[in-house]
Amino acid sequence: MRPLLLAVFVTVLGCAARQPGAVIPPQTQTSDAPVTARPEHERSSSMTESPDVELIPLTMEPVYFELDSTTLMPAFRDSLTQLADALRKRPEARVSITGHTCELGTTEYNLALGQRRASVVRDYLRRLGVESSRLSTLSYGEERPLSATVLEKNRRAEVQWLH
Repeated sequence: MRPLLLAVFVTVLGCAARQPGAVIPPQTQTSDAPVTARPEHERSSSMTESPDVELIPLTMEPVYFELDSTTLMPAFRDSLTQLADALRKRPEARVSITGHTCELGTTEYNLALGQRRASVVRDYLRRLGVESSRLSTLSYGEERPLSATVLEKNRRAEVQWLH
């Protein structure tokens, strides 16, 4: 009974109403241009060392979440599937997944929510065949906002390539 009361208490105090009509703007667009192979004599030395480096996206848009939610929205599943494909093509690559929240809620609640968001992305990639040893998670809670005015931008998980 006590954990249930704690969950209700945290939910009531840690959440505020979502702003009606708020839209999450798209981040930078990535190119869908096909990768073409160059003849061996035209490749740079860095390409010769790792020819599949062109297959790995260097950046990925954040995965956004609704207020007080850890549900992965369908709009982000395609980009995560592409990420999983890229990771399978480059088995030495590793990624860090960071969870973030808006400023609403207590620090403790937001750190836990950020961790759950990062874990949702990690678990989705694991279901797509990426080994868990190549995925690390960390929560920043509300500590690294993208926007001070558009709270929806802060409710996210970000994926960074580790070299």
